[in-house]
Amino acid sequence: MAPPLLTALLLLLLASLIPASQSQAATCLSQSFTSNKRYTFCNDLPSLNAYLHWDFNEAQSTLSVAFIAPPAQPDGWISWALNPTASGMAGSQALIAFKQPDGKMAVKTYNITSYQPLKESKVWFDVKESSAESSGGTIKLFATVVLPEKGRTVLNHVWQVGSSVTGGVPDKHAFQPANLNSKGSLDLLKGQSTASAGGNSNLKKRNIHGVLNVVSWGIMFPTGIIIARYLKVFPSADPAWFYLHVSCQVSAYAIGVAGWGTGLKLGSESKSITHSVHRNIGITLFVFATLQVFALLLRPKKDHKLRIYWNIYHHGIGYSVAVLGILNVFKGLDILQPDPKWRRAYIVVIAVLGGIALSLEAFTWVVVLKRKKASTKPYDGYNNGHTRQEPLAP
Repeated sequence: MAPPLLTALLLLLLASLIPASQSQAATCLSQSFTSNKRYTFCNDLPSLNAYLHWDFNEAQSTLSVAFIAPPAQPDGWISWALNPTASGMAGSQALIAFKQPDGKMAVKTYNITSYQPLKESKVWFDVKESSAESSGGTIKLFATVVLPEKGRTVLNHVWQVGSSVTGGVPDKHAFQPANLNSKGSLDLLKGQSTASAGGNSNLKKRNIHGVLNVVSWGIMFPTGIIIARYLKVFPSADPAWFYLHVSCQVSAYAIGVAGWGTGLKLGSESKSITHSVHRNIGITLFVFATLQVFALLLRPKKDHKLRIYWNIYHHGIGYSVAVLGILNVFKGLDILQPDPKWRRAYIVVIAVLGGIALSLEAFTWVVVLKRKKASTKPYDGYNNGHTRQEPLAP
């Protein structure tokens, strides 16, 4: 009999030789179902703590699945979908399991075309039977579907979890990396689910889009307005305030155009998913900011009779850009749903800028009122106030 130490070493060596795919499959292989149903294949999916079991009858083109995942919250939902046209969520044909208001579990089908409120609809495949059960913080979704394209054995699949259901309709899921990367390619015959490589790429593009727009529309444009409004009150700051203001706004515009361009790119890659309000505000921002840049080239001299109308136009468009920019940053944060600390950080930045603006507003009004009061004093004459000359009669 081998000594205990030698036995332990041999066991460690054997464990190290087990392929990674086998060790990863250990979790789903150990799962069981109340009906004692056994599936030919199972995979531990790479995100959201999800698992997929399936049988595929190629002759009849029927696919039986058991999808297992914990919802984001106890009253949430889980979903598994096939996408016959793309690799992401847009265009996916989804089965969603959730608890109904009466407490019973339901499985419904949805054609996912946008992030707008879902509407139950027919999907690409026929559903022969479906059911779901919930226990221990996990939902199990069962379904047998008939695939319309015989001979097609490699499909794109998507899985997802959500935190809530309102009025019998699943609410929008989170947009954390795990949610965005929950997709892959499913080989029905080989029993393999390969993670999609596009998730990280799309997430990176979203993050770049968000950062560029936060810096430009959300921070630099309001800062440029603060510079112009408050520094020009002081004669010693002229013309430095003007060059600071122009440099800040032109830089913000250049960065904002880059962010706008990444947004157009993201939109073109997911045509069936639109964020109408965010998109329309972004287009308006781009138009207004472009008008501001052209306004710089058409700026009349201070004593020109049209200068007052130019000022009204310039100030109105400028403040509109600042307000819409901040609003659209929050719309973007709602869509991207980054870690809450980033939203809090931006709120702090805006609060600091707002505090600075309020302080300078009060201070500059004091300066202006004092200056106005001094300008209305009667002329003191040549003796610098020691002998005051009476004003002439009209």
